[in-house]
Amino acid sequence: MSDPEEPKPTLDPMSARPLYVQLADVISGKIASGELAPDRPIPSENHLADEYGVARLTARRAAQELRERGLIVTVRGKGSFVAEQPPSDAPVEGTPEA
Repeated sequence: MSDPEEPKPTLDPMSARPLYVQLADVISGKIASGELAPDRPIPSENHLADEYGVARLTARRAAQELRERGLIVTVRGKGSFVAEQPPSDAPVEGTPEA
């Protein structure tokens, strides 16, 4: 699934930022770059936990964070999918709105 030549972003457990936020940012970047296309599934919580070496609960909380940002939608029994129109003009956390 992943390109073996492209290095996978690593999460920093020593950072002040929670791991679930770091993981959500990684997935958000993949959505923004088009690597994860609209209306296509994102990797499962179990797959994300294995791939990034985090607990399944951390992967679940990252998915919740992405839902709150409006980047994914979750369909019970089917999984989580990239939202049709990810918000492109949403303010970045920590920056004041103009």
